[in-house]
Amino acid sequence: MTVKKSERLIVKFITNQASQEEIEQLTEWLKDEENQIVFKDFIKTNYAIDAALNTFDSSEVRKQLSDRIAKENNVFYKRRFSSYYKYAAILIVALGGFYFYKNVSSAPVKQNVIIPRVDEIVLQLGNESQNLKANDARNITDKDGNIIGRQEKDRLVYTKTYSEGALVYNTIRIPYGKKFEVQLSDGTLVHLNAGTSLRYPVQFVKNQNRQVYLLGEAYFEVEKDKEHPFDINTQNVNIEVLGTKFNVDTYSENTSTDVVLVEGKVSMYKDQKTKENQVYLKPGEKGSNERGQSKITTEQVNTEYYTAWVKGSLVFKNASFDEIIKKLERRYNVTFINRNKTLGKEIFNARFDNEPIEVVLKYFSDSYKIDYDIDRDRITIK
Repeated sequence: MTVKKSERLIVKFITNQASQEEIEQLTEWLKDEENQIVFKDFIKTNYAIDAALNTFDSSEVRKQLSDRIAKENNVFYKRRFSSYYKYAAILIVALGGFYFYKNVSSAPVKQNVIIPRVDEIVLQLGNESQNLKANDARNITDKDGNIIGRQEKDRLVYTKTYSEGALVYNTIRIPYGKKFEVQLSDGTLVHLNAGTSLRYPVQFVKNQNRQVYLLGEAYFEVEKDKEHPFDINTQNVNIEVLGTKFNVDTYSENTSTDVVLVEGKVSMYKDQKTKENQVYLKPGEKGSNERGQSKITTEQVNTEYYTAWVKGSLVFKNASFDEIIKKLERRYNVTFINRNKTLGKEIFNARFDNEPIEVVLKYFSDSYKIDYDIDRDRITIK
């Protein structure tokens, strides 16, 4: 195992984000006594925890671990539990007092531990609003008590039907640090990134275009319906499609609105649609409109760079450090203060797959000698 990979696994274990497979990998690595020394030095250096405590109540730690597993998994099949517990128990032995100290000790936490803010997803129904919790499963009702859809954990599913009456809109707002999905009443699935709002009809109307309003970033999987073209309105540009998969990035702080087409066909246009001002995209193309300009440009791109966020990955391709920290703020719901103005303009390439923010920061610190201080959810780049 490489040094960087072992450090990633250590951080994910410390931050309670390690999977069973990752715990197994870390356990195998820790069977080597030299690696145990590396582990303990890493903990002391980065987390101010003394892993060599002599007082260690293993039975209490096992109870803590059992409670944690039961809490995180709710229903946990016996065989899977036994396997997870076996490897976790080996970790307890290998790490000595570390786990007990981390979870039970009343000692103060070092100031460089990141504590992201936690904000709620808000669903606006007319003049009323309600918070959505990602693990809920419940019906969504309108002001008259009629069921209009159902929340299925991290997805909101609307009743599949077309209306013959007036349009009634809902608006969903996703805070920094979270993602969510909405399945519209036509079957279209919309993946919403952090810091995004989507306004959409509870039911689309027969013989009219399907129209939604987006601010932020979303990946659309549009249900095909030739009789009802699908329109997306942003503050900068409009998009029309019959059925396709594509990503729209239109955050208000961006200098441009970008549409990346994965499959199908879409058109982009400014203001009123005409034959002359429509620009059509082919799969693998990105269409961009610079804010304040009328021209729409296109280029061939690797679409995976722009859609990796849907599966939890962060991909930076020729991105400035200022652009990177803005995406990190959205992803982890933290605040960056960059005092290194020269660094802000430096260009980086990197990829992180579902990594905790500690791993991301350590990568930049180790690879590019970037120094920083942490105060709860505030990270200051020196």
